[in-house]
Amino acid sequence: MAENKIPNKETSSDEIDLGQLFQIIQNGFNSLFKGFLKVFLYVKTNAIVLLVLIIAGAGIGLGLNQIISKKIKLEVIVKPQMESKNYLYDVVAEIQANIEAQDTTFFNAIGVDFTDYRGLEITINRVSGDDNSESDIKYLELLQSFEDTEAIADIVRAELQNKSSFNHRITFYYKNKEQGKHFSEKVMEYINSNPYFDGLVTIYRANAESRIKQNKDLLAQVDEIITNYSKKMGRSDGFNGGERILLDNQETVNITGLLNFKNSLIKDIETKILELAERTEPIKIINFGKPQQVQKAFYGKNIVLIPIIFLGVFFLISFMKFLNRKVTELL
Repeated sequence: MAENKIPNKETSSDEIDLGQLFQIIQNGFNSLFKGFLKVFLYVKTNAIVLLVLIIAGAGIGLGLNQIISKKIKLEVIVKPQMESKNYLYDVVAEIQANIEAQDTTFFNAIGVDFTDYRGLEITINRVSGDDNSESDIKYLELLQSFEDTEAIADIVRAELQNKSSFNHRITFYYKNKEQGKHFSEKVMEYINSNPYFDGLVTIYRANAESRIKQNKDLLAQVDEIITNYSKKMGRSDGFNGGERILLDNQETVNITGLLNFKNSLIKDIETKILELAERTEPIKIINFGKPQQVQKAFYGKNIVLIPIIFLGVFFLISFMKFLNRKVTELL
């Protein structure tokens, strides 16, 4: 009989535990609901004050937006030429340091004659989207290790130099539209006025023009040989057959190799012409953008920020009053 009573006690104990658990959950919901009612009552009691603060804050924020001049930015996309990337970053840092120091002498020397430095700033960063170029560079470095010949080394060196010249974005921030655009143009002129890199540009262009002239002379000679070959094809007694042709001096020439040589000359001429078009200045300007207003985040706008500050101050004062009242009751 005693053994039969033990399970009843355990069942009763389980029912008591479940009942206590439900009671705790119910008390928690009741407390939460009472807290919600207190907050609702607080907002209802102070609804007029809160509404006045929101309207006043929005009005003041709107007025500040009209009074305070908005910040403008201008973006210039550039590509460093002839290993001038480090120079580009150094000269931008130099200009920013002179802006912070408000060095009027420096800016007058580069043709900038205004003295209002408010909101003026210059930054530089690499244009996003060039991540694949880094993997291309690693691939070329790996390729160079497979074939240790001068031709392959020259090709890889040229490609590495080309791939390492990423596009960069120079961003100008300012508030005065006329002065800011003038400032941007003068700064870009100053960046591209480095005597060392100007000399390199002149040498590069002279070499490219000389290479084009030489290639064109060779191309004319190759065309003359091919023309003679075509004439010999028309005469059965002068045609030797096969892929080789017999010239007047009894020397044979591989016609397939000659055509390949002609194609390589044409490709090299096209490359040098493109190089002349690109290498006109140390820092190639790809796109000189238009001024655009800097867009602030939603919470950074005065029409939203000012009302939030007003409400925060009001809630802080109310909380301090509540604490003071509780301290008075306890004492």
